[in-house]
Amino acid sequence: MWTAGEKQFYVFALLETILKHVPSHWRIGALYDIGCQMDQTLKKWRFMLEWLPRLEWGVSIFHAYGHQWACQLWYHPHKSELWGLSDGEGCEQFWSELRRLIPGLQVTGYHLVSLHS
Repeated sequence: MWTAGEKQFYVFALLETILKHVPSHWRIGALYDIGCQMDQTLKKWRFMLEWLPRLEWGVSIFHAYGHQWACQLWYHPHKSELWGLSDGEGCEQFWSELRRLIPGLQVTGYHLVSLHS
């Protein structure tokens, strides 16, 4: 959970908060770039076992193809009815659309900014 790269404890903290605030009969789908690793961490370390029946993990389509074949079989979103036709890339598509706003918001020259003000 503390190694370089994706910090799993952030996701676990978020899931804990979500699970506290939704009805106990709801199933929660977690479609995440490293959803397979998150699921395996919970099972391997027997961490938050009460969550397991309520969670279904998936890996977004773009990332699923970079994972091992077994991971694709278990965690690809099109292998589960829960995800429907979602590809799991909604956030990436949203940020991609916002990229058009970036040039108008950035400073274009160092001479326009006073370092001593």
